[in-house]
Amino acid sequence: MSLQPGPVLPTAGMTFDQMLERVRYEGAYPTRERAGEIVRAVLAGLGRQLTGEERVDLAARLPVEAATVFASQVPAPQQLTGREFVKDLAARTGGTPATARWDTGTVLTTVGQLAGHDLLTRILAQLPSGYGLLFGRAELTQAA
Repeated sequence: MSLQPGPVLPTAGMTFDQMLERVRYEGAYPTRERAGEIVRAVLAGLGRQLTGEERVDLAARLPVEAATVFASQVPAPQQLTGREFVKDLAARTGGTPATARWDTGTVLTTVGQLAGHDLLTRILAQLPSGYGLLFGRAELTQAA
């Protein structure tokens, strides 16, 4: 996973296999199956956090298999901060907070590319603090 600006690869029409391969490569996972487990866990978690038009619009931009995992989740009554999201993923997958942070960033960076700049901006505006970096974006705060 790289937070460095680089070439934005085209993602329109990305298949689920292509998505898994990108996550496998970016996250340095040993197999596509492992990448698939991570993608499903992170997308399920995101599906519990996102609501409204942003949820519908994102599902429309994801490969069908990814959209199904994402959209099948019932949104939680209370959204988690970015840090809580990572802790929740670690608990659900049996991983450590460090590996869950890596997994989340790897998947959400790809999801952010699929979403595109405008939709990602709307998604981040809806979510609590801490998600910007998970999607590979700097998160600036105003000084008091």
